[in-house]
Amino acid sequence: MKNMRLLLTGLLCFIAVGFVSAQNINVTGTVKDATNGEPIGFAYVQIKGTTTGTSTNDDGTFSIKAPKDGVLIFSFVGYTTKEVAINGKTHLDVLLENEAIDLDETIVVAYGTAKKGSFTGSAATVKNDDIVKRAVSNVTKALEGLAPGVVTTSGGGQPGDAASVQIRGYGSINASSSPLYVVDGIPYDGSISAINPADIESMSVLKDASAGALYGARGANGVIMITTKKGSKDRTRVTYKGSVGVSSRSIKRYDMVSQAEFVELTYEALKNDYQYNAGKTAAEAGQIAASELSGSLGGEIYNPYKNYTWATVIDQSTGKVHTDAVSAWNEDWMDAITDNNAIRTEHQLSINGGNDRTQYMMSFGYLYDEGVLKGTKFDRYSGRVGVNHKAKYWLNAGLNVNLASTSANSQQLSSGSYTGNAWYTAQFMAPIYPVYMKDANGKDMLDENGKRQYDYGNEGRSRPKAAGFNTAGNLEDNKYENVRDNVSYRANIDLGGDDEKMGALKGLKFSVNIGGDYVNRNLMNYYNMYHGDGAGSNGEIIKTNTRDFSYTFNQLLTYNKSIGKHKFDVLAGHEFYSYKYNYLTASRTGLVDGIYELAPGTTVKEGNSYSDRYRVESYLARINYSFDDKYYLSGSWRTDGSSRFHEDNRWGNFWSVGASWRASQEEWLKDVSWLSNLSLRASYGSQGNDDLRDANGYTLYYAWQSFYDLSYANASANGGRLTTLENKDVTWEKKHTLNIGVDASFFKSRLQLIAEFYHSKTTDLLLNYPMAISTGFAGYSSNVGSMRNAGFEFTLKGVILDKPNFVWDASVMGSLNRNKVLKLTQESNQILSGARIIKEGMPIYTFFMSKNAGVDKETGKQLYYAYEKMEEDGTIVGEYITDDYSKAATSKYYLGSREPKLSGSVSMNFKIFKNFDLSVLGTYSIGGKVYDGLYYSSMNKTYTGDTWNRHALKRWQKPGDETNVPRVEIGASRTVTDDYLINASYFAIKNLTVGYNLPQSLVKKINIDNVRVFATFDNIVMFNHLNGMDPQYNFSGGIGYTYAPIKTIAFGLEINF
Repeated sequence: MKNMRLLLTGLLCFIAVGFVSAQNINVTGTVKDATNGEPIGFAYVQIKGTTTGTSTNDDGTFSIKAPKDGVLIFSFVGYTTKEVAINGKTHLDVLLENEAIDLDETIVVAYGTAKKGSFTGSAATVKNDDIVKRAVSNVTKALEGLAPGVVTTSGGGQPGDAASVQIRGYGSINASSSPLYVVDGIPYDGSISAINPADIESMSVLKDASAGALYGARGANGVIMITTKKGSKDRTRVTYKGSVGVSSRSIKRYDMVSQAEFVELTYEALKNDYQYNAGKTAAEAGQIAASELSGSLGGEIYNPYKNYTWATVIDQSTGKVHTDAVSAWNEDWMDAITDNNAIRTEHQLSINGGNDRTQYMMSFGYLYDEGVLKGTKFDRYSGRVGVNHKAKYWLNAGLNVNLASTSANSQQLSSGSYTGNAWYTAQFMAPIYPVYMKDANGKDMLDENGKRQYDYGNEGRSRPKAAGFNTAGNLEDNKYENVRDNVSYRANIDLGGDDEKMGALKGLKFSVNIGGDYVNRNLMNYYNMYHGDGAGSNGEIIKTNTRDFSYTFNQLLTYNKSIGKHKFDVLAGHEFYSYKYNYLTASRTGLVDGIYELAPGTTVKEGNSYSDRYRVESYLARINYSFDDKYYLSGSWRTDGSSRFHEDNRWGNFWSVGASWRASQEEWLKDVSWLSNLSLRASYGSQGNDDLRDANGYTLYYAWQSFYDLSYANASANGGRLTTLENKDVTWEKKHTLNIGVDASFFKSRLQLIAEFYHSKTTDLLLNYPMAISTGFAGYSSNVGSMRNAGFEFTLKGVILDKPNFVWDASVMGSLNRNKVLKLTQESNQILSGARIIKEGMPIYTFFMSKNAGVDKETGKQLYYAYEKMEEDGTIVGEYITDDYSKAATSKYYLGSREPKLSGSVSMNFKIFKNFDLSVLGTYSIGGKVYDGLYYSSMNKTYTGDTWNRHALKRWQKPGDETNVPRVEIGASRTVTDDYLINASYFAIKNLTVGYNLPQSLVKKINIDNVRVFATFDNIVMFNHLNGMDPQYNFSGGIGYTYAPIKTIAFGLEINF
């Protein structure tokens, strides 16, 4: 019986296989571009409901065995997926529509998605293909040039650091102007550097009230929606992408003088002091200056010209270094700390797939990014797992988890004029000072191991700059570590939906979403005991731990309904957001060499801890209505209660209304052959901002309350002092925005135009209201003042050439924003801060400084414009020219701002002979000014150990000279003038990527879908008006002693299985 059962089972299986085989037929065909008829190679062809599929050949042809009554799914990146019923046919020719012309394209917006053709707000979408071209460790640096109205800073060169992002200008003065980041529908508080750019499917930038009002409290400065990759209803796909490259400095260094030029200028500066300030003759001043060179520059040990002394190295007849003077060394401090071949390597592996009920994805990433500054680096290990399962037609659940561990090494002091900051000390160190110790003959002094020793400028030496420090040595001997452990999760359960089985409840869905972000950060600052900042205390170590945890929990009820030509989309919901921050730090001095822990330290220097909490309770609603796919209306409302305000003023209401008209669907335009689409849209609404900041940019979580500083001990008892005053009336900033847009495409969508005008007004600005100094308080938080931003944006895209073996498309983006401060406090219409002023009627951070009037031809002194009076409207009364810097310092002028006239990007993409691709991205900015304080310092030296910019060689030297550079002096009393306001215009080639797809006939032999090799050149070059200056350093038009931006050249391989 057993044998009989086996025989019958085998027979049935044979019959079943034969029956199934008899139902399959061989289907062949081609897949082509619907616009130009060009074959699409590497498109994927799948039998619906199965994991069986194949890819098209180079010429777009395919062959697959499939059920004669089955359905084939055709898909390819950049094209709309299409399903085609076989219906017994053995040959199918399929045309795929380019996604760029698909008005039904879905874009991610607040609490859901929207069709591009029906959206009433302002949003820009950045796709994964554009993001991954950039060789960056932080995705914020990949946004530049990809969305109009979005401006980014360079973000510096420290690997892992983020760029600052601003959408449509400054949104506030004391409150934050940064956008809200939302990851997979939940506001994100994790580290942006923890997100692997390869895991991102797309980014949507929400720019107006209609798009972002549903985020109420935190959406006033725009919203950046990051959508990560999900599983697909497809066979399992495996992708590996790896690259390796090198990084180097991307902007040129400041042009500094040579060794001989430095010595000559120093001699001349000393001579000028005696000749013009002490009344000596030229000959007498020259002799005294020569005799003082040694004492001014640190003695003979720092004289590189060993065949002369300092007193004799200058030829008195020419004022130049003797032509036969030979330098024993010429060591550049910046070269010593710069690695122009820093390694960058990245590896990514992703797996995704699924079926109609369950989709899954997982990815793993590793990034190692060495810094151009020696000893700095960034590591990231990341992993993401996501699954979505449709348990029932009425029940869907999903979970997405991201884990990342990042580690960064950098220098302790990354900005500011501190000796321990490499970008302050090394960048402007005089070229006579060696990196390594020299003996009396100028030879290297070696230690017992034969290794060169760093010159720290002390211990028997008297270097006048950075005594006790050596930048290269400090980078080796000190340590700064920043380790972050990041966990982010997003989970959802959906009840209901659009399945026909829902019957009368079809379209009704209730969703519960929860998401959280956790970041645990450990910092270590170690200052060695022998040199630098830690020498005076026998070493110092600082350990800091911070913990951020936030979660968002919302419940959303949505209902979609179509009645004839009418369509309704309604949403109502509740949301709760909670954030907690913990800070703990301790430091000790008197260390044991080589042990990087607190325990061996002999003296406790500091210990501190605190916690911050922030909560927001919200209720929200939205309704969208459309008629006949031509007329669209939308409205949204949200109310937020913020813990930052007193309970009487805690709640704020935010709303928006919008409308869109797809004019090209009207009968009188349908027959216009050259017009593919024309849509007009407008929106108006109100958003809020509660993110008040202090003078250092730190968030004030308790804006209305008074606080005590408890660090003032009263002998052995506890003590404290009142530091801030309460104001129960303080409440939300409010921003009202009008947006008008036009979307048009022509000639079968080969040419596309998006143009928008916006006008926003921020009222109830959160400011620190000033008080009289006699009160003991600088001020208190209050709602005063208003500010306006108005501007225009455009995007122009077009297919320039579309031939079988050559496709060329291009895009130009541009934006302009005009900012004006409308109102400040009742007591004052201006806020002055250094070289900038915030004044009613002017752009924020207008430059306010003295005005250069040239150089006195007889004396070489700096001349200034001055005046007797400036009227309230800025009119100058009684203007005159003076060489008195104190008068110039009180006669300041309004001299423009950083705000450019126009900024944007130009990009081009080429596809050559089907397998080659090339893309280029350039960004530009026209107009605006930057105050380069570093340039000023190198033209107006304070200390003899600092060097000069080469522009100082154009200085005045003798009576009758005509120049705009005054005579050289050291420590001269001068005031900053508009000479150091540099044109901020620039053009930068941000990215060039070239790739090659191996022929399909070759890769199919080894069961691989596609193999692509590529090279990317990132942040290649910038053309601007001053070498060394980074016009993208910040939004206010300043420059700092910070890590210079970097460029990267990388080569990579991508394999799809």
